[in-house]
Amino acid sequence: MASGKPKKKNPRLASGRKRARQDVKLNSANTSLRSKYRTVVKNVEKAVAAGDKTKATELFGKMQSVVDAIADKGIFHKNKAARDKSRLSAKVKALATA
Repeated sequence: MASGKPKKKNPRLASGRKRARQDVKLNSANTSLRSKYRTVVKNVEKAVAAGDKTKATELFGKMQSVVDAIADKGIFHKNKAARDKSRLSAKVKALATA
């Protein structure tokens, strides 16, 4: 019977069909960037958990540029990016003082 998701209808207008094609491309690009964001954040957290001060600070610098670039593109909200950077910065600083 009903399988959960309703079936999408094909657009009739040419502009709608083009938009659907563009959405597929944009969705895959955004998915890739979202994954990259999460990966760099996770790498910094792993370095902090391992207690590797030099690696954590190096990865944190790279993470900041990736996070800012992705926030500028609107993949994640700027406030989320700032919150993640702030929390990881505190963890890296705490590791440096410990």
